[in-house]
Amino acid sequence: MTLEAETKAVVAKFDYTDEDVNKAVKEFLRQMGEGLEKDGTSLSQIPTYVTGVPNGTEKGLYMAVDLGGTNFRVCSIHLNGDTTFNLTYSKVAIPRELMVAKTAQELFAFLAKQIEVFLQTHHEEHFEKHKRRRLTVSTPEGFRDEEVFRLGFTFSFPVQQIGINKGTLIRWTKGFDIPDAIGKDVCALLQVEIDKLHLPVRVAALVNDTVGTLMARSYSAPGKTSTVLGAIFGTGTNGAYVEKLENVKKPMAGEYDKSTGLMVVNTEWGSFDNQLNVLPNTTWDIQLDKDSVNPGIQMYEKRVSGMFLGEILRLVVLDLLKNPNISLFKDENSSSNDWRSTTNIGEKSSIYAQWGLDTAIMSVAAADNTPELVTLRQALEALDVYSPSLEDAQAFKAIAGAVGRRAARLSAVAIAAVVLQTNTLTDPENEGEPVDIGVDGSLVEHYPYFRDMIYEALRVIEGVGEEGAKRIRIGIAKDGSGVGAALIALVAAGMEKSMSTADYIGEVRSTAKAHDLTAVPEDSEEAVTEN
Repeated sequence: MTLEAETKAVVAKFDYTDEDVNKAVKEFLRQMGEGLEKDGTSLSQIPTYVTGVPNGTEKGLYMAVDLGGTNFRVCSIHLNGDTTFNLTYSKVAIPRELMVAKTAQELFAFLAKQIEVFLQTHHEEHFEKHKRRRLTVSTPEGFRDEEVFRLGFTFSFPVQQIGINKGTLIRWTKGFDIPDAIGKDVCALLQVEIDKLHLPVRVAALVNDTVGTLMARSYSAPGKTSTVLGAIFGTGTNGAYVEKLENVKKPMAGEYDKSTGLMVVNTEWGSFDNQLNVLPNTTWDIQLDKDSVNPGIQMYEKRVSGMFLGEILRLVVLDLLKNPNISLFKDENSSSNDWRSTTNIGEKSSIYAQWGLDTAIMSVAAADNTPELVTLRQALEALDVYSPSLEDAQAFKAIAGAVGRRAARLSAVAIAAVVLQTNTLTDPENEGEPVDIGVDGSLVEHYPYFRDMIYEALRVIEGVGEEGAKRIRIGIAKDGSGVGAALIALVAAGMEKSMSTADYIGEVRSTAKAHDLTAVPEDSEEAVTEN
């Protein structure tokens, strides 16, 4: 078989048909429902305790910190109330010894110190060791903090969340190993160290980056309607969406604001269909999963996210290289090469190494539409493929395109399922308005035509169709771990006001009535100073 014929056969194996897409949407909806009813399902459907999304009119100064790996970022975000914001941030590397510290206190004390340095540098006017407070019956402590920053804490490690600002660490990843922290509330660990430094900061919210994406997009999106979904299509993939509280059937520990009737749900959709009921499963998908660090799980992510697409492509190329009847990256003589040079591949080419093919080369392949594919061929030469022929480059481009197109169509499955689950296309209150989707990640930002291919699939999905696809607006949401975290802190501050204060005042008044203490003040205040 010729290289061209073999390439067509490979491309056909990655075809995810319109019928396949529709079957997958139905299965996604089924697994979403299952995850809302009980734990331990493929789609975890984790309640985030965030019960509202912004509309762009919010104002105020909030803080966010992001511990996502080897760096720690501190931000302040001034929301201008007109869908715009001003962001100030600093970033510092986490010392290696603190990533494996004996106690959690050592790491979190370092984090609190960075917050202190940031405040001294950028917000000196708010930075006072002697905080002015007002006496009030509105809080159990008997005073209300003024000039206190609400802080959103993006903590990108597995946690069991039990409240908007409560979550216990399940395990460390990304090179961290501090056993002392396992099972402890990470927000409390940070707050304790902040309080030791007398900083005017309250950890108001524990933030998942996908939820942050939803919030950041909802604040900055044009139009009347709120954003319904925040999604990551990058190194990994996940989505968080706004669900009706009544649809969340499984029990939820901890306090949350029920007044909105909404709950932001973190789907953890990377693990959609681990059973492979509807997901495609080529021999290369099977090989990738077998050689991965977590066989049998995250099956959707392994077909969609940037971390894995380059490896799928590499496995296909490797099989073609091993086939003695296929002339990929090898020539008998220079006459078969349009560059009049013999093609060969170096023994130490990264194509022969697991994870050796970065997904970024797929973007190069998709973007190069020149007749001779010069840019792609240069990129292949950087992988120790010497003088790749035009036929070689065409084969590589076609296979890369097939892997990418399948990923985009699978991405559309998740987006469509959320849109259908939330009934945003059919809601009379939303008639004619766009259905806003916030996305972040390298695939949607840098992979040419990825969003176009998502829309191509959306148009064939039952319940969406041509007209529905026109209304779905997929927009980039930048800096979910910063702006999004700050916005969740804003929501949390509102919850504090609507729940804690109201509950406490209600309790005081009930007690007063029971004891005939009619002189309880409504909200008396007196300025005091505390050391």
